[in-house]
Order: sequence, then C-alpha cells, then structure tokens
Amino acid sequence: MSKRETYEQKTEELLLPIVRQHGFELVDVEYVREGGNWYLRAYIDKPGGITVDDCELVSRALDELLDEKDFIEESYILEVSSPGLGRPLRKDKDFERSIGEEVEVKTFKAISHQKEFTGILKEYDKDSITIEMENQETMRFARADIALVRLAFDF
Repeated sequence: MSKRETYEQKTEELLLPIVRQHGFELVDVEYVREGGNWYLRAYIDKPGGITVDDCELVSRALDELLDEKDFIEESYILEVSSPGLGRPLRKDKDFERSIGEEVEVKTFKAISHQKEFTGILKEYDKDSITIEMENQETMRFARADIALVRLAFDF
C-alpha cells in the first residue's frame, strides 16, 4: 500500500465515527499534491446537502484527531467539503445510489472516435458499468478504461 493510500485509509478510519455521530455520509478521502502543497480532503454529504457549519464541525474534530495521531509526515492543508454536484462516482455505494440516474462517462482512450458518453446508469459490477444512451443503445465500459464517471447535470 502506498503512503498516499495509507494516509487516506487511516484518515477514513478516524473520520467514520465523526460523520456517523452527526448523521453524515463520508463520500471520499483523498491525499493529493497540487501546486507544491499537499492536501488532505474529506468529502461529506447528507440528505438536503452539507452546510459550511457541518464542514467546520467535522474539520475541527478531525483536525484534533490528526494532531493527536500525527501519522502524516509532510505538512498539508486539511479541507472538509461537500462533494458538489459533479462529484465523481468511485465506490460501489456511489454507483448503487446512482442507478437510474444520468451519468457522464469519460474514457482514457477514444471509443468510436469519442471519449465522453452520457446515459442512464443501468448496471455496475467490480469490472464494468453499463449505461443506456439517448438512442436506446446500451454501452458497457470496463472500469479500467474509465477516467471519470460522474452524475450529469443540466443548468
């Protein structure tokens, strides 16, 4: 397991009791380097959406535990936020919740000269996802070929 994965897993273990205590859902944890800085990001959600106060509550509790456990070697910036409208679907629970919803699929390599597909999420398993496109065509994508899957939204 990489250092990044270890940090994410340990942070998730610290976060789960906090978010459950407040009736929130832990959507994702990521540890990434951007612009020369390391960021530890936690994405939380709840029915009706997350507020700034919810994020602050979780951030303060998590920050205290991270200081106490002190398992991250580098300096980093902690961020707790809502996953937002265009949040990626990564985990099985994300796909399960989104069955029947319109999703955008972006692939690493072009398929029939395109890399972006939109359709209704019909099925998923550990190896693939299936969408039904507007023309009723069903497309199955190997998860290894997918760069991004997220809920589609129109303004």
